Amino acid sequence: MKRVKSACLLQTLHFQLKDDLAHALAAKGVKDEVEAYKQTMQRRGTKYKILEETVQPDDSILLRIQKQYNNQDCSEYIHLD
Repeated sequence: MKRVKSACLLQTLHFQLKDDLAHALAAKGVKDEVEAYKQTMQRRGTKYKILEETVQPDDSILLRIQKQYNNQDCSEYIHLD
């Protein structure tokens, strides 16, 4: 029998601007969406570490994140400072 001892995800998320909005409004929407994503993880108690957050030339945002998978122990992978 096998059992998962620990697990985490490494993700690159691209928060893109909505095409049907003015650029400034779409850029603000992206920033708000990223903040909402972070707050959701905190509220749910998900352990995570942001490795890189990069604003692209078009004001979209790339977020490289390492985060807990389900409720698995991830202390081997994520060392929160």
